[in-house]
Formats: sequence, structure tokens, C-alpha cells
Amino acid sequence: MNVKKNKNIILHESSISRKDREKINGHKGTIIWFTGLSGSGKSTLAYALEYILHKNNIQTYVLDGDNIRQGLCKDLGFSAGDRTENIRRIGEVSRLFLDSGKIVLTAFISPFINDRKIVRELVNKDEFIEVFCDSPLGVCELRDPKGLYKKARSGEIPDFTGINSPYESPEYPELTLKTNELSVQQCLEKLISYLEDLQILNSIQK
Repeated sequence: MNVKKNKNIILHESSISRKDREKINGHKGTIIWFTGLSGSGKSTLAYALEYILHKNNIQTYVLDGDNIRQGLCKDLGFSAGDRTENIRRIGEVSRLFLDSGKIVLTAFISPFINDRKIVRELVNKDEFIEVFCDSPLGVCELRDPKGLYKKARSGEIPDFTGINSPYESPEYPELTLKTNELSVQQCLEKLISYLEDLQILNSIQK
């Protein structure tokens, strides 16, 4: 999407900094970016983690692929270009949540390495945590909670990731979760332990 930049737009700086907001929240803001095939457990883990964090008075928000495509990105399809624009928009929204001092959890297939790299580069190195929900295609197809793989195999859904559109696995994710081998609880324990090790969170009630 080629949009000419308007020279009359001026960036307004807030008198309240992100650190001010984080001080009130009692924790650092962070982007936790769940990526993986459809059915790999991204949304399940994002919402489960949000529930635990919320119970511990931690400010969070989940950006979920299906929800975003009903509003912010409802004008986009699933071509490579539209997928890239979808992730670009999510990256910018995630950065706004980060600036508010929240922990934002995103659950998107986000199939292309370069698109995820662009989002990563919007923020500081320690503010973006890529979580690869690693589950084989065959396992994801067996789960198929929305019946999408079946439709893709029958030709009803073109450009479906894993079937007729590629998924590029992360090269250096901060955390890889073998979601076909680990339970949701085990994945959550690994996630929380990782966040505590980075001192993003104080010790919290599991």
C-alpha cells in the first residue's frame, strides 16, 4: 500500500511518559507476539495468560486475529499484500498499547518473517517477545476447531496458510512452545517463568 505522507501532520508529544504509566501499573509494558499455524494454540494461550495476569492486577489487552478482522482490518482479504498490511496495522496498534504501559498479547498467524521483523523493529529490543506456537500441520488439521483446513483442502478457501500459502517459521523466537506436546498449563508456566526472568513481572500467583 503506497500512501503519500502528508507534510502537514505534526507529532504531538504527551506530557505523561510511558514510564509514568508503567509506574502506576506496577509493571513494564511489553508486546507478546504469538505466531503459528491456525489451530496451534495462539488464541488459547493468549487469553489464558491474560486471565492469569488480570487476576494479579496486571494491565493487559489481547489483540486477536478474528476480532481485529471484524473491525480495524475488515477491509482486508488474505492475499500476501493484505496479510502484510494486516500485520502492519496490528504492529502500530500494539505500539500504542505498549506506550500506555500495558502488556499487549497478540494472536495472529502472521506467516511472513519480514512482516514480524517490521513489527519488532517498531519498538526497543527488549519490548517485543516472539512466542512461536510450534505444532505440526497434521496436528493443527486434526484440531481444526473452525473447520478451515477442511474448507481449504476442498478449495473453498484460497491462500490458506499451511495449505496453499506458506508459513515461515520464526528463525530466532524468544520462546518456542511445542503446543502439540505440552498442555496449556505447561505452556503458561513456561511463559510466566520467562516473563519473570526478564523482570517484566514480579512473582505472580499461577
